[in-house]
Amino acid sequence: MTRPADAAPTTATGTGRWTREELEEAFAGYQRTVEEAKRTGDWNLFADMFTEDATYIEHAYGNFAGREEIRPWIIRTMNSFPGNHMTEFPALWYTIDEQRGWVICEIDNPMCDPGDGSEHGASNLTILHYAGDGLWSCEEDVYNPTKFLRMAKKWCRAAESAGTLPDEARKWLEAVGA
Repeated sequence: MTRPADAAPTTATGTGRWTREELEEAFAGYQRTVEEAKRTGDWNLFADMFTEDATYIEHAYGNFAGREEIRPWIIRTMNSFPGNHMTEFPALWYTIDEQRGWVICEIDNPMCDPGDGSEHGASNLTILHYAGDGLWSCEEDVYNPTKFLRMAKKWCRAAESAGTLPDEARKWLEAVGA
């Protein structure tokens, strides 16, 4: 898979284009924006964090070129099952590559209680390429789609047993071949 060649150039001292402080602030802004998008359901906020020519590499859904290709995909994905039943997207850990201007993190994707108190979720690795001014030029989400599928099916079975399975989730379950 080809990644954009947007790694930050190095100076004579070998440091990257952005300071660690700026990268930390940008990642904190990324996390706040994801929280706000989830809280409000306005995933335009998420798309607006990317440069106009950004690349989004999503291993199950494909690659998206540009903010305006990312936008409809993220809105559709996060406003339909199972995305709309995920309660938050916290970073479990992260590391910053100052030289490249990258943030690499593990994002948790917990689902809401299906009605029986059980917990369901899966995590992914996210690689963010910083572009400056609080914007990102690339995001790559790395995960096992089969693990996410099994988790969502298990959530559906728990919700069905608890009598709380929404029609949207039932249709999704039928479509993926429960």
